[in-house]
Amino acid sequence: MNSAYDIDVLVVGAGPTGLTVAASLVQRGVATTVVDHQAAGVNTSRAGVVNARSLEVLEGLDVARRLVKEGIAAPQFKIRDRARTLIDLDFSGLPTEYPYSLMVPQSTTERLLLERLVELGGEVVRPKTLATITQDADGVTATFSDGDVIRARYAVGADGMHSTVREQARIAFEGEAYDQSFVLADVRLDGAPSGDIVTLFWATAGLTVVAPLPDGTYRVVAPVAEAPENPSAAFIQQILDTRGSTRGRMVVTDVLWGSRFRVHHRVADTYRRGRLLLAGDAAHVHSPAGGQGMNLGIQDAVALADDLARVLDGGPDSLLDDYSAARRPIAQQVIKLTDRLTRLATLPPALRPLRNAVISIVGRVPAAKRALAWRLSGIVYR
Repeated sequence: MNSAYDIDVLVVGAGPTGLTVAASLVQRGVATTVVDHQAAGVNTSRAGVVNARSLEVLEGLDVARRLVKEGIAAPQFKIRDRARTLIDLDFSGLPTEYPYSLMVPQSTTERLLLERLVELGGEVVRPKTLATITQDADGVTATFSDGDVIRARYAVGADGMHSTVREQARIAFEGEAYDQSFVLADVRLDGAPSGDIVTLFWATAGLTVVAPLPDGTYRVVAPVAEAPENPSAAFIQQILDTRGSTRGRMVVTDVLWGSRFRVHHRVADTYRRGRLLLAGDAAHVHSPAGGQGMNLGIQDAVALADDLARVLDGGPDSLLDDYSAARRPIAQQVIKLTDRLTRLATLPPALRPLRNAVISIVGRVPAAKRALAWRLSGIVYR
C-alpha cells in the first residue's frame, strides 16, 4: 500500500464549513489542502445570520471579532401576524458574549474565513473538481478531473448536499423534500422594520421573513407554490403586501439579488467511513427556518478539526467515531426543529388563524420563549 503522503488532511469544499475546518487545522500545524470546484467563492448573501454559538466557537480562530465588526447585532426576533406580535424573543439576556443574532451575508463570512486561512499559511486550490476518492488502511487517494492525484491521511467532505465524498464513501443520505419552493431576495425597502430586529410574519396568506443586512438592505425569504427563478420587485412587493404588517407600508425599491430553491431535510447515516469524514451540508440539510444551516456546519467544522488534530498528534482513532456520535444527534435535533417550524409555516390557509392563536398563547410563557431563544442561538448545543 502507498503510505507516502502529500498532506495530512484534504478538505473538499471551500464554503464556510470547509474553510473553518482548514483554518482550524492549519492553525494547529496540520498540513492541510482545500480544493473547490468553483472558480471563486460565493458572491451572494445566501445564509444571512451567524448565531451566538458559532461566534463562540470561532473565537479561537480570531474570526468572531472580525464578523462582529462587519455585521449587524439583532438582539430581537419577532413572530408577527400582520401588525400583531405573537412571540417576541429577546436574546440580550442569554449567557454569552454574543447575546444576539449577527446579521451578515455569507459572502462576508466566507471572505473573512478565507482571509484568516491565508494569514495562517493555508490556501484554496480552485477550480479543482474531485473525480474519485478511495481509501486503504493507511490513507486516502483523491483523483481530480485534471488528472492530479493527492495522497492524504484523511479527507473531509465539506462539499455540500451533492457531496462526492459522501457518495463515494457509500454513506446513505436519507430524507425527503418539501412540496413548496422558497423565494429568497436581498432588497432595498422603504418603511422597513427596525434595523436590528428579525421579523417572521406568519400571516394567513403565508410566511415571510424580513431581516436586516449590514449594507442597509433586507433579506426576504418566503415559501411559495412556484417561486420564479429571478424574483422581481413586483413579486416581492406582492408577498410583503399580503403577508407583511400593512399593505404598502414596506415598499420594495430595488432587488439586488434573488433566487429560488427547494428545501430538503436529510441527514447522513454516519459522519465517518474510515478515513473519510463529513461536515456541514454534506452531512445534513434542512429548512432555512431559524437560520441554522451554516451555523451547524461551522460548529461541525471546529469539532472535527479538534478531533482530527488530536488523532494526528497521536490520539486514539476512536475520537473520530466520537465526532460522528456527538454531532449527528445535534443535526437530528435541528432537523426536527426546522421541520416543525416549516410545517407550521406552510399549514393550509384555513388552519393558519388557529395556529397563530396557539402561538400567541405560547408567546406569553416565559419558559417557552427562553427555550426557543437558547435553541435558535445554538448555545443549547454547547
